[in-house]
Amino acid sequence: MMWMRTGLLLFILLFTAYEVDAQVKTGFNKGEYIELLKVFGGAYKGIKSVPPPVHSKLVYRSPVVGMDNRWDLWMRDDKVAIISIRGTTAQNISWIENLYAAMVPAIGTLHLNDSTIFNYHLANNPRAGVHIGWLIGMASISADVVAHIDSCYRVGVRDFIIAGHSQGGAISFLMRSYLEYLKQQKHLPADIHFKTYCSGAPKPGNVYYAYEYEAMTQDGSSFTVLNSVDWVPEVPVSVQTINDFTTVNPVTDAGHVMRKQKFPVNFALRYIYGQLSKPSLKAQKRNNKYLGRIISKQVTKHLSGYQPPQYMNSSAYVRAGNCIILLADEDYHKHFPDDKNNVFCHHTFGPYLYLAEKLNDSVD
Repeated sequence: MMWMRTGLLLFILLFTAYEVDAQVKTGFNKGEYIELLKVFGGAYKGIKSVPPPVHSKLVYRSPVVGMDNRWDLWMRDDKVAIISIRGTTAQNISWIENLYAAMVPAIGTLHLNDSTIFNYHLANNPRAGVHIGWLIGMASISADVVAHIDSCYRVGVRDFIIAGHSQGGAISFLMRSYLEYLKQQKHLPADIHFKTYCSGAPKPGNVYYAYEYEAMTQDGSSFTVLNSVDWVPEVPVSVQTINDFTTVNPVTDAGHVMRKQKFPVNFALRYIYGQLSKPSLKAQKRNNKYLGRIISKQVTKHLSGYQPPQYMNSSAYVRAGNCIILLADEDYHKHFPDDKNNVFCHHTFGPYLYLAEKLNDSVD
């Protein structure tokens, strides 16, 4: 790996001016996103739905690690480093990463394998939770990403875009959180600028994680770009229970209110409340069983020494980030009609590129 980073340093030294002013501006940029879609396409063989990037050069491709995870380092106009995280592949273990949808705290430790213990901090709120499968994906590439950020920084690069499509977009949320907390802990320089594009991304965690992510990036440095007819941003399936509400609410403490009522009103209210709350609690437990404990057995077969963590009693996934909606209209459906034989007909790069190009330039 050392010779790879040395080669990267030499490449950037040849082509990068030593500038300290930020080259990446806050705010959504249509042209920037379109260039990234072309970068995403470069991660796969045989992709013809998007042309190659115009302003970006591939300078490093990581080895495959974790659950078939990989990332690329591109240089845009020789001034901005792009950390492009690959999405789901055809490998079975890559799909298991998506299905491993139990939720874990956003602060903790993962025993990834026989030799790696990963400490992570993605949010301060102890109730913040994230998807365990994509956390493993992020953890698997994190050390390599940080090492290359350091290499870029040493030759004057200060601006980094973290981006990915689909599973890559989900991991990009967590990577951005991880890197920002490394900055806060002074493990990364304070003058590094990050910007994030999570394209066609599923839901990365619960509302408490989303609140902190959105507060951290409300300066206009992170965007979630979604096709309105793409089903992937609607997963994982969210199950909200009475335990997912914030501390002060009228739902969790409803029993106190019901006890004050006289018979038969109190009896009727307790019955109705039980009928409404018990199904979601049971569904959440089933999620942890099937998408946590059972799926983890497949993960341990692939990652020798992996130790499943304690899962949260929550599956209340929500969308995160500042959303840019690519609204599918009648003209779009003429080019990309619904096809029940192809569930990804609205999720691939082609539909996203088509809708992105139709965006009003005023969103730049």
